[in-house]
Amino acid sequence: MRKVSVVGLGYVGLPVAVAFGKRHNVVGFDINALRIDQLIKWIDITGEVETGDLKEAQIEFTSDPDSLKKANFHIVCVPTPVDEFNEPNFGPLVSASKIVGTQLKSGDIVVYESTVYPGATEEKCVPVLEQCSGLKFGQNFTVGYSPERINPGDKQHKFTTIRKVVSGSDAETVNIIKEVYSSVVEAGIFCAKSIKVAEAAKVIENTQRDINIALMNELSLIFNRLGIDTQDVLDAAETKWNFLPFKPGLVGGHCIGVDPYYLTHKAKAVGYNPEVILSGRRINDSMGEYIAQNMLKILVKNKMLRSDLKIAVLGMTFKENVPDLRNSKVYDIVKSLQELGIDMVVTDPYADKAEMMDIYGLVNTDIGTISNADVVILAVAHRSFVDQSWNLINRLIKPSQCCLVMDIKSVLDRDQKPENVLLWRL
Repeated sequence: MRKVSVVGLGYVGLPVAVAFGKRHNVVGFDINALRIDQLIKWIDITGEVETGDLKEAQIEFTSDPDSLKKANFHIVCVPTPVDEFNEPNFGPLVSASKIVGTQLKSGDIVVYESTVYPGATEEKCVPVLEQCSGLKFGQNFTVGYSPERINPGDKQHKFTTIRKVVSGSDAETVNIIKEVYSSVVEAGIFCAKSIKVAEAAKVIENTQRDINIALMNELSLIFNRLGIDTQDVLDAAETKWNFLPFKPGLVGGHCIGVDPYYLTHKAKAVGYNPEVILSGRRINDSMGEYIAQNMLKILVKNKMLRSDLKIAVLGMTFKENVPDLRNSKVYDIVKSLQELGIDMVVTDPYADKAEMMDIYGLVNTDIGTISNADVVILAVAHRSFVDQSWNLINRLIKPSQCCLVMDIKSVLDRDQKPENVLLWRL
């Protein structure tokens, strides 16, 4: 059995390291020394791994690159974001490749799990590994690609219970990668025909979801103009056996809202201008502003728009029940209102207060201090919000006065709506 190292211990890397660490000795590397200190104390701020699992795993947590020399099978799990122009930012991936490359030995295998466009592993990463190691790809070391499928906050679909796609630069490498992952993944292994195929498979998984959600968002725009509730339509349509159960919503985070841009970037590079994918991206990226505009229209129509308007935004993370604030589309709502000089309070029980201030310049207000709101925007369906339902809303709004509740995910029971509330659903 190969000695495994995992480079990057975030939402993807840590579950991978823990899964291997329960059966093998693992080197867990991250450049963030604070993150390493927390993990040594069995603290995972992402909430993806339980304390008991951290304690059980045999992982050497370290920020010292020299520790990577102890391993000969390196799994790279670093973010692949986009820049302000929605172009791929390979900075973290290149940096991780440099770190691994400086420690690379003859016979080592490097497997990438980060989402990229087809060809990126061999075009972007291999040259860096060669340059930093002084070794020759294909002779002294080989590479593989095994797309990550971690779904943050999902306690049912875990690293070990999701079928694993693997690929390698040659047949022998594929067999070794399959053997290594088979030692921990219970759901089975699928060997892709090539690294490019595996890369393409990953990037279209989230592109497919992005386009389907964009369709639902566009339908919600149409149904809103027709005076039809989108969720009512979906409830009826879902009675057909082959109707796909996608719903409208805010598409943010570091996967669905980012990965399609890697594919469109490569498509343009080979001379094809993608239309459907980019159209879906434009729709999904516009939903925050659309929600803000609808709020203002309702307030104006009902003569509720005032200079002292009090708005409470519930939720700031990119999805429910996770602390991840990256690329949160809730901020698009907040920003649209701020640009009009409208103030609001934002609260999120999962989000780190310092991180929220650092990324968005917003105070994470204690929900217990919020009251007498004219508008409540239920933006993220955190479990604590949904469980309290209208009891929570009633504590936040002005009693016996007309108030507006924007239920973005349609999680509030309309039959229990107070008489003084105007309810809007996406």
